[in-house]
Amino acid sequence: MFFEYPKLLWLLLVPFLLVLRYLYIEIKDRRPHLRVSKATPWQAGGKSVLGIIRHVPFILRIAALSLIVVSIARPRSSSKVERVDTEGIDIVLAMDVSTSMLARDFTPDRISAAKDIAIEFISQRPTDRMGIVVFAGESYTQCPLTTDRATLINLMKEISTDLIEDGTAIGNGLATAVARMKDSDAKSRVVILLTDGVNNSGEVSPETAAEIAKTYGIRVYTIGVGANGEAPYPMMTPWGVQVQNVKVEIDEKLLSNIASVTGGRYFRATDNTKLSEIYSEINKMEKARTTIDSFPVYKELFGGYALAALICLILEMLVKLLVLRRLP
Repeated sequence: MFFEYPKLLWLLLVPFLLVLRYLYIEIKDRRPHLRVSKATPWQAGGKSVLGIIRHVPFILRIAALSLIVVSIARPRSSSKVERVDTEGIDIVLAMDVSTSMLARDFTPDRISAAKDIAIEFISQRPTDRMGIVVFAGESYTQCPLTTDRATLINLMKEISTDLIEDGTAIGNGLATAVARMKDSDAKSRVVILLTDGVNNSGEVSPETAAEIAKTYGIRVYTIGVGANGEAPYPMMTPWGVQVQNVKVEIDEKLLSNIASVTGGRYFRATDNTKLSEIYSEINKMEKARTTIDSFPVYKELFGGYALAALICLILEMLVKLLVLRRLP
């Protein structure tokens, strides 16, 4: 607690001087004394209720005056409040859903691992707007930019490899992701493009899509998914589905160029752990900007002292009218 006008507290000298004056008058106006052999008859009278109560109004008046002085000095308390302003990032996850994502070099397979780790990434960024684009032979928006984490996660879970025509249209996937955020006013805009193959379809070339992203100031992180060498892949045969090893082909040069042109980075994920580490690294690099403003909040306390002074004055009046008048 502090006082807005501390110099006014010097007025407390007034009630102090009034107390001294009251004590001086009490001493001066003492009745003449008389020597007697025994003081017993007068001892009770000296400690009568009247002898005590008659001082109460003065005590209450001095208390009221002191409280009024404290009140006009304006007592206040202060506490510090922080306002946190968070500037989020717009992020679109562009995910390859071609049938090659069913390869089992990840647990249980590439697409399931990619979805699970992406969901974890989404959960770690509560202040960002995020969207989902899927691509194979063509591309479409699975979820536009939103802050609704529940909807985003549910739509991520619904992704499967049989959604669209098979193929790998990396350029279309990137172009669709860029279109989702080209009108965004976010300070930072990011596409995380995940694929396990080579561009072999689509109307937009990956290089053109990368230049468009660069034009709009959109940074692209590319992730190549697949083990080194060969990967087990479930294939349909006359005897049913059988797992066979197939060669892993990822156009790492293309993915590196896309990332380089847009100011992003290329990553290679060979298993679940590595893919999780890549998302964690991107999470650290793309931090939302947070501004903390600290300012004091004041609370006025003079009302309590003024109310206490009023109560003292009312009690003084009641004591005079209801108590002292009735005493003999």
